[in-house]
Amino acid sequence: QVQLVESGGGLGQAGGSLRLSCAASGRPFSSYVMGWFRQAPGKEREFVAVIRWSGGSTYYADSVKGRFTISRDNAKNTVYLQMNNLKPEDTAVYYCAAGRPTIATMTVAAGYDYWGQGTQVTVSS
Repeated sequence: QVQLVESGGGLGQAGGSLRLSCAASGRPFSSYVMGWFRQAPGKEREFVAVIRWSGGSTYYADSVKGRFTISRDNAKNTVYLQMNNLKPEDTAVYYCAAGRPTIATMTVAAGYDYWGQGTQVTVSS
Protein backbone atom coordinates (compact mmCIF):
# COMPACT_ATOMS: atom_id res chain seq x y z
CA GLN A 1 0.00 0.00 0.00
CA VAL A 2 1.15 3.53 -0.80
CA GLN A 3 -0.06 6.66 0.94
CA LEU A 4 0.16 10.04 -0.78
CA VAL A 5 -0.38 13.41 0.87
CA GLU A 6 -0.40 16.61 -1.17
CA SER A 7 0.27 20.09 0.15
CA GLY A 8 1.10 23.54 -1.11
CA GLY A 9 -2.05 24.52 -2.93
CA GLY A 10 -3.76 27.84 -2.45
CA LEU A 11 -4.46 31.10 -4.18
CA GLY A 12 -2.07 32.44 -6.79
CA GLN A 13 -2.08 35.30 -9.22
CA ALA A 14 -1.75 35.08 -12.97
CA GLY A 15 1.93 35.16 -13.80
CA GLY A 16 2.85 34.02 -10.31
CA SER A 17 4.16 30.75 -8.92
CA LEU A 18 3.12 27.97 -6.56
CA ARG A 19 4.84 24.75 -5.55
CA LEU A 20 2.96 21.58 -4.72
CA SER A 21 4.42 18.72 -2.71
CA CYS A 22 3.42 15.07 -2.55
CA ALA A 23 4.80 13.07 0.36
CA ALA A 24 4.76 9.32 -0.25
CA SER A 25 4.92 6.54 2.32
CA GLY A 26 4.41 2.79 2.36
CA ARG A 27 6.00 0.23 0.13
CA PRO A 28 9.23 0.99 -1.81
CA PHE A 29 8.70 3.32 -4.77
CA SER A 30 11.73 2.65 -6.92
CA SER A 31 9.67 0.89 -9.57
CA TYR A 32 6.84 3.41 -9.48
CA VAL A 33 5.91 6.30 -11.70
CA MET A 34 4.61 9.42 -9.98
CA GLY A 35 2.12 11.64 -11.72
CA TRP A 36 0.30 14.91 -11.19
CA PHE A 37 -3.23 15.25 -12.49
CA ARG A 38 -5.78 18.03 -12.12
CA GLN A 39 -9.54 18.32 -12.25
CA ALA A 40 -11.46 21.54 -12.79
CA PRO A 41 -15.18 21.82 -11.95
CA GLY A 42 -17.31 20.04 -14.51
CA LYS A 43 -14.31 18.58 -16.31
CA GLU A 44 -12.58 15.23 -16.37
CA ARG A 45 -9.35 14.61 -14.52
CA GLU A 46 -6.47 15.48 -16.82
CA PHE A 47 -2.79 14.61 -16.93
CA VAL A 48 -0.27 17.31 -15.98
CA ALA A 49 3.17 15.72 -15.53
CA VAL A 50 4.91 12.47 -14.67
CA ILE A 51 8.30 11.41 -13.30
CA ARG A 52 9.94 8.04 -12.73
CA TRP A 53 11.37 7.48 -9.26
CA SER A 54 14.22 5.55 -10.84
CA GLY A 55 16.12 7.65 -13.34
CA GLY A 56 13.96 10.74 -13.00
CA SER A 57 12.76 10.96 -16.59
CA THR A 58 9.82 13.34 -17.03
CA TYR A 59 6.97 14.07 -19.39
CA TYR A 60 4.53 16.97 -19.49
CA ALA A 61 1.16 17.88 -20.91
CA ASP A 62 1.45 20.43 -23.70
CA SER A 63 -0.65 22.88 -21.69
CA VAL A 64 1.99 23.14 -18.94
CA LYS A 65 5.22 22.45 -20.81
CA GLY A 66 7.75 25.21 -20.19
CA ARG A 67 5.81 26.51 -17.17
CA PHE A 68 5.62 23.56 -14.77
CA THR A 69 8.47 21.39 -13.52
CA ILE A 70 8.10 18.02 -11.81
CA SER A 71 10.92 16.78 -9.60
CA ARG A 72 11.56 14.32 -6.78
CA ASP A 73 13.62 14.11 -3.62
CA ASN A 74 14.43 10.46 -3.04
CA ALA A 75 15.68 11.08 0.50
CA LYS A 76 12.38 12.68 1.48
CA ASN A 77 10.14 10.40 -0.62
CA THR A 78 8.56 13.56 -1.96
CA VAL A 79 7.55 14.68 -5.43
CA TYR A 80 7.16 18.35 -6.30
CA LEU A 81 5.33 20.32 -8.94
CA GLN A 82 6.76 23.79 -9.42
CA MET A 83 4.19 25.89 -11.24
CA ASN A 84 5.39 29.14 -12.80
CA ASN A 85 3.67 31.70 -14.99
CA LEU A 86 0.31 30.58 -13.66
CA LYS A 87 -2.82 31.13 -15.72
CA PRO A 88 -6.47 31.27 -14.60
CA GLU A 89 -7.07 28.06 -16.58
CA ASP A 90 -4.67 26.27 -14.21
CA THR A 91 -7.36 26.54 -11.53
CA ALA A 92 -8.24 23.00 -10.42
CA VAL A 93 -7.84 20.42 -7.71
CA TYR A 94 -4.41 18.87 -8.18
CA TYR A 95 -3.87 15.20 -7.38
CA CYS A 96 -0.70 13.21 -6.89
CA ALA A 97 -0.75 9.62 -8.15
CA ALA A 98 1.51 6.56 -8.05
CA GLY A 99 1.50 3.42 -10.12
CA ARG A 100 3.15 1.34 -12.79
CA PRO A 101 1.49 2.57 -15.98
CA THR A 102 2.56 1.51 -19.43
CA ILE A 103 3.76 4.01 -22.01
CA ALA A 104 0.21 4.02 -23.33
CA THR A 105 -1.42 4.65 -19.96
CA MET A 106 0.99 6.99 -18.15
CA THR A 107 -1.08 10.03 -19.14
CA VAL A 108 -4.45 8.63 -18.09
CA ALA A 109 -5.84 8.34 -14.58
CA ALA A 110 -6.63 4.66 -15.02
CA GLY A 111 -2.92 3.91 -15.25
CA TYR A 112 -2.36 4.73 -11.56
CA ASP A 113 -3.22 2.72 -8.46
CA TYR A 114 -2.78 5.19 -5.62
CA TRP A 115 -4.05 8.75 -5.23
CA GLY A 116 -3.72 11.57 -2.77
CA GLN A 117 -6.65 13.53 -1.42
CA GLY A 118 -6.05 16.50 -3.71
CA THR A 119 -5.12 20.13 -3.11
CA GLN A 120 -6.96 23.15 -4.50
CA VAL A 121 -5.12 25.63 -6.71
CA THR A 122 -6.95 28.82 -7.63
CA VAL A 123 -5.39 31.36 -9.97
CA SER A 124 -6.86 34.85 -10.13
CA SER A 125 -6.52 37.05 -13.18
